Amino acid sequence: MALLKQLVVGLALFYSASSLANVLPEVKLAALKFGTVKWELQTIKRLELDKKHGFDLKIVDVAGKQASTLSIQNDAVDVIVTDWIWVANQRSAGKAYQFTPYSKAVGGLMVGPQSAIESLKDLEGKRIGIAGGPVDKSWIVIQAIAKKRHGIDLASTNELVFGAPPLLFKQAIAGEIDAVINFWHFLAKLEAKGFRRVADVQDAASELGLSGNTPLLGYVFKESWVAKNPQLADGLRQASLEAKALLKTDDAAWEPLKGLIKAKSDNEFEALRTAWRQGAPSDSFDFDAAQKMFNLMRSYGDGKLIKANTVLDSGAFFQSQ
Repeated sequence: MALLKQLVVGLALFYSASSLANVLPEVKLAALKFGTVKWELQTIKRLELDKKHGFDLKIVDVAGKQASTLSIQNDAVDVIVTDWIWVANQRSAGKAYQFTPYSKAVGGLMVGPQSAIESLKDLEGKRIGIAGGPVDKSWIVIQAIAKKRHGIDLASTNELVFGAPPLLFKQAIAGEIDAVINFWHFLAKLEAKGFRRVADVQDAASELGLSGNTPLLGYVFKESWVAKNPQLADGLRQASLEAKALLKTDDAAWEPLKGLIKAKSDNEFEALRTAWRQGAPSDSFDFDAAQKMFNLMRSYGDGKLIKANTVLDSGAFFQSQ
């Protein structure tokens, strides 16, 4: 009996030790509860790409961008999704964060199916809805290309309506605004309803001498966290790349996401899928191209988007070892 008891205890200790050895380090990532980032994150979790790359991804739902930034500043999470301009502002204030690309998807300016507006020049005196506020990055690029093409100042010749993306989406459909600049997924939904683009931000960026392939959004973590966990940072990057590669090429990989996307029609679902794929960046990052975009954002941002003392340094961008 004593021998049997010792055997049971020994086996329990063995399996306990084995279980502990198999526990992967956790990476906490803050994401908007109903945001499009969830599409990639859920793919990573469903296919266990996190475990494949040596970590356990824990998705922490947050209500908005401010809640997201507060969560990483207070070490409640390890990673958030934001743009590298925020990272540059933080680094210049002595708070070292790093960025690895997530998406190059940006907006554009769209008008309704019956609109007579054919170019940015036709916007004079019109009501333009703008998501993201006066320093929205798509709005900055649209202003710059309007000045280059037509010599016009959209900010001074039009009535500007700033609002939340869902509200502007509804106002555009109702015809309460003449044109709208919105986040990419709302524009994809409008496109499914027959709206058309008068200006595309990626095309405009190229015309302005910028790279349309520069990803603005990315996974962001503290540099101190990366120093302690370089394998986790690179593991997240690798899992993201694998999820993207699958979602870019395999329609079947989107089927499990339909409940999360909640498209109103097959046409809307396909428009969202196409737009997401167009916004998926490559693994490379061109610092010089980012610097040119940074300079444009500074010149049109009125000191609100980029702080006066902010510079963009190459250390803002994570490099795998």
